[in-house]
Amino acid sequence: MKYILALDQGTTSSRAILFNRQTEGLSTGQQEFDQIFPQSGWVEHRPEDIWNSQKDAAVQALKTGRVKTDDITAVGITNQRETTLVWDRKTGRPVCNAIVWQDRRTAELCERLKADGAEDLFRGKCGLPLDPYFSGTKIQWILNHVPDAAARAARGQLAFGTVDTWLLWKLTEGRIHATDASNAARTLLFNIHSGTWDEELLNLLGVPASMLPEVRDSSGMFGEITGMPELKGVPVTGMAGDQQAALFGQCCFQPGMAKNTYGTGCFLLMFTGQDAISSRSRLLTTVAWQKAGKLHYALEGSIFIAGAAVQWLRDQLGLIKTAADIEPLAARVPDSGGIFFVPAFTGLGAPHWDPYARGTIVGLSRGTSAAHLARATLEAIAFQTLEVVRAMQADAQTGLREMRADGGASRNNLLMQIQADLLQQRVVRPVMSETTALGAAALAGIASGFWTSEKDVEKHWRADRVFAPAAADKLVHEKFLQWEEAVRRAGGWIKH
Repeated sequence: MKYILALDQGTTSSRAILFNRQTEGLSTGQQEFDQIFPQSGWVEHRPEDIWNSQKDAAVQALKTGRVKTDDITAVGITNQRETTLVWDRKTGRPVCNAIVWQDRRTAELCERLKADGAEDLFRGKCGLPLDPYFSGTKIQWILNHVPDAAARAARGQLAFGTVDTWLLWKLTEGRIHATDASNAARTLLFNIHSGTWDEELLNLLGVPASMLPEVRDSSGMFGEITGMPELKGVPVTGMAGDQQAALFGQCCFQPGMAKNTYGTGCFLLMFTGQDAISSRSRLLTTVAWQKAGKLHYALEGSIFIAGAAVQWLRDQLGLIKTAADIEPLAARVPDSGGIFFVPAFTGLGAPHWDPYARGTIVGLSRGTSAAHLARATLEAIAFQTLEVVRAMQADAQTGLREMRADGGASRNNLLMQIQADLLQQRVVRPVMSETTALGAAALAGIASGFWTSEKDVEKHWRADRVFAPAAADKLVHEKFLQWEEAVRRAGGWIKH
C-alpha cells in the first residue's frame, strides 16, 4: 500500500493525515501549540513551535498508521495563510515571533496607505483590500521594529515566508526557499494577473525582493525532504493555503462551485476558473491554485472569528468543557432569546473590513442563559457566512447551487441546520470533513502520479449529510436586519 501524507498546519494546532487511493484517512496526528497575545489585537506564534508541532504530528500519524517511509509516495503541505515569518538565511533563526493572520497591529499603517490613495492599486494588482490581515504590512512592521532587521534585509541576509515556506525550508534544511501561487497571492506583494512579485508594491511597502521565495505551481515538485529522518527522501509535490486546499479537496473544479470551511475563522470560496472576477462587494479576488503554469481564481469572503468564538466560551468563560459541548447546550433553547453576539475580537473581515470593530453582545436580559449565549454564538458564525454569500452572489451575478461545508465545526449538526435556514439553501457536508488536508494530498498526489487527474480524486467525493432549510424566509429576513444592527454597534469600537 502507498499513501500521501498531508501536513496541515493550522492556527491553533498542526495536523498530519495519511490518505489512501480512495481519499480515505488512514491515520491522523495532531499537536496543539501556544497562542501568544502580547497586547490587545496582537497574535503571535513561536516559529519553532510551528515546526516542532508539525513534525511531531507527522511522526504520530506514521506511527499510528504503522507506515514506513517507503510507503509514502509524496507529501503535500497546507497552512494557515498570511501568518508572517522572517528568518536569517544563514542560521535559519527567526528574527522574531511569527505575526499571525489575526493580528491587527498594522491597522494604522493600512490607514496611512489608504489615505495616500494606494488601495485601488493594491486591489487592482492583488485583488485584496489594504488590511492588517495580509502579510505585506506585517513584513514592513518587522523590518521597522526589529533591531537591525531592515539593514540585514537590505544586505540580502533575511528570508520571508508564510508558514508553507517556513515548513519547506525546515524540511529541506534550508535548501529550498519557495511558495506556491495561492500563498503568494495573500501577501499584498504578488500580482495575481501576471503571476509575479510586483516591484511597485514591494517599493511601496519597503520590502526587498531578495527576501521573497520563488513562486511555483501548487501541484508540482518542490524538493525532497532531508530535515526529518522519518520522511527522508520523500518529495514534497503539493502546496496550497488552507482555504484554497479545502476548495480543491471539496472538488470545486467547475466555476460557480463553492465551499465554506468552519474552522478558527470561516472562509467561503467560490471557484471562478481562469477568470479573476473583480469584487464590487469588498470580497477578495484570489488565486485558487496554479497548475502547469496557469493561474486559476476564486472569490473569497474571509471571516476572522468562527470556531474561535466557541473556544472563547470554553477557555475564557468556562461555559463548556469541550468545543463539542456547545451543540447540546445551544439545543436547550429554541432560539437565542433575542441576543446577538458579534465576535469581532480582532476586527471584522469581509465584507466590512473594519480592524477597529470589537466583540459585542446586544439584547441581554435577566432571562439570558448560557444556552442562549451558546446558540447566539452558532448563529453568529452562520450570520457572518450569510453576509459573505450575499456579497458573493452580487459579484458573481449568480446564486449558489449548494454550500459544501467542511472544517471541524461542520460536524455540529445544529450549526449546519442554522446555516441552511439562514441561507435558505442546502448545506452539504462530505464524508471526509478534513478537506483542507485532502486538498493538499490531492495536489501532491496528482503531481506525483498517485492519482491521474482531478476526476480521479472527484470520483471518491461523497456526501455525508444534506441539511435543507426549514425556517421561513420572512423570519430569516427579520433576524438578519437585527444582526446588521448589532454589527453596526460593534463597528469602529476602539476608535471611540
